[in-house]
Amino acid sequence: MAYDDVKEFEGEEYTGMPVGGEHSWIYPNGLWRERKVAPDRWEFDFTSIKERERSAPAGSGCPPGTQYLWYILARQRVRKIDEDAYHTFMSGVKHKVAHRRPAWRKWSSEYPGQASERERIVAVLEETLAGLRDKTSGTDDSGTGKGAESGSP
Repeated sequence: MAYDDVKEFEGEEYTGMPVGGEHSWIYPNGLWRERKVAPDRWEFDFTSIKERERSAPAGSGCPPGTQYLWYILARQRVRKIDEDAYHTFMSGVKHKVAHRRPAWRKWSSEYPGQASERERIVAVLEETLAGLRDKTSGTDDSGTGKGAESGSP
């Protein structure tokens, strides 16, 4: 099935990678900057060029120049190694909020009949809160849908 073929998942039509597909990415030059804004709160920015761990199959994926806006909810565990280093483990979920193909003048969320970026993010947060409140949902305390990893920092 090609990347742009229409697919269906739980009654929703979509294009792109099939549900269940997997990627592995390497962030060789990642830079994480953070600033403490309250006793238990930090704001951060992360920038990097991500690279595939393995080459993409021929003819797969979106065209170069395509942009995506993701909303990420994650749990980060760290263990101090020495004065200047920490081992970091992060797991979570990312939700596509919008995309923009190379020839488009606007993001997908700006076209008529599409939910705005704000509406999509509110829906993600409401769904996450509902999952956290539902003790039978099988999620951990982070709301990421992932349990604690064995042996993680």
